[in-house]
Amino acid sequence: MRSIDLKGTMGKVFLGLFLLFGISVMSSTAVQAQWQDNRDRDRYDRRDRDRDQNQDRQRDRNRRWGRPGRNNDGYGNYGGSYELRQTALNAGFNEGTKAGRDDSRSRRRYDPSSKSEYRKGTKDYNSRLGDRYIYQQYFREAFEHGYADGYNGY
Repeated sequence: MRSIDLKGTMGKVFLGLFLLFGISVMSSTAVQAQWQDNRDRDRYDRRDRDRDQNQDRQRDRNRRWGRPGRNNDGYGNYGGSYELRQTALNAGFNEGTKAGRDDSRSRRRYDPSSKSEYRKGTKDYNSRLGDRYIYQQYFREAFEHGYADGYNGY
């Protein structure tokens, strides 16, 4: 009789130990799964944050430079030849940068349209390039961009 009771007691003890062992294994697996979920969530949060920051930067660039033009350079498309456009953009940006730096160094207020170069808008213009009015539009737009960069120290 005692051996039967001992076998029953030992069976219950082993059953209890295996049950505890099984619970501990399963709980450690659950903890690892949660840890993996947290790592995945952190990675996705980082990816989302980076994407949002990139979108914010792009939105700021678009706000600053306007909508992209035909060359995706931020300048409008007013017509005219490629040479007219490039000459006006280069001249306007260079003149604007100089004027912006001068105003920044002299601690004058931000006002690109008050400059005579901006109002004239004909620096480096030649009638062989094409229409002067189109040239002035490109020049003035580039002047504003260059002025902003020069004034802000870029």
